[in-house]
Amino acid sequence: MIHTHILTVVAAGLLSTAALLAGDLSQYRQFELNSDLNQVAMQADLQPTQAITVHRRPASIQELTWRAKHGDSVRDIRFSFYDGELFRMIVDYDRNNTRGLTIDDMAVALSATYGDAVGLSGQEIHSPDYDRSKRVTALARWEDSDWSLNLVRFKYESAFSLVALSKKLEAPAQEAIIEALRLDRVEAPQARLDLRKIKEDQRRLEEEASRLVNRPGFRP
Repeated sequence: MIHTHILTVVAAGLLSTAALLAGDLSQYRQFELNSDLNQVAMQADLQPTQAITVHRRPASIQELTWRAKHGDSVRDIRFSFYDGELFRMIVDYDRNNTRGLTIDDMAVALSATYGDAVGLSGQEIHSPDYDRSKRVTALARWEDSDWSLNLVRFKYESAFSLVALSKKLEAPAQEAIIEALRLDRVEAPQARLDLRKIKEDQRRLEEEASRLVNRPGFRP
């Protein structure tokens, strides 16, 4: 996961200067961080019901995926919501449509919209998903006091990704995810027992139904 305390500011003076020149880091194309699920779904021409619930407690964490049309530089965008608000966008670029592009090519193109990058070239950081063991390499970052935009490359993959974060929502969202994973581990044994009981009850009901059908016609 990408944590705001891991994505530290390289230099405060550089950050403040870049913030004056940067574009709106809260937006990627028509999508905006801190928007609600209904708004993002409408902009993506999707239904809110297509969102997948990843965790239900201690807070709702949902994901919605938008897939670009053929020929777009973007392959898809994964939207993550904390209690219905967009706290993260992971933009996965199409491998074929960005083939041959260098880190500088990507950074220059993004800088035309967001201003000069403020650092993090080549640094390994936590993966922005729910598996803390995964790693990504941060190639460039754009940041101000409210938003963080990170050009990254996942380990063992050649394609680029862009991770956009709302600092206001990302920290509590990550805390909720960590707690949800802890609760999953604690509750796993009981959950397995409950699932086994459900399956056994279902099997008994099916056998009883078959018995009622087959008993009258049985001839030894």
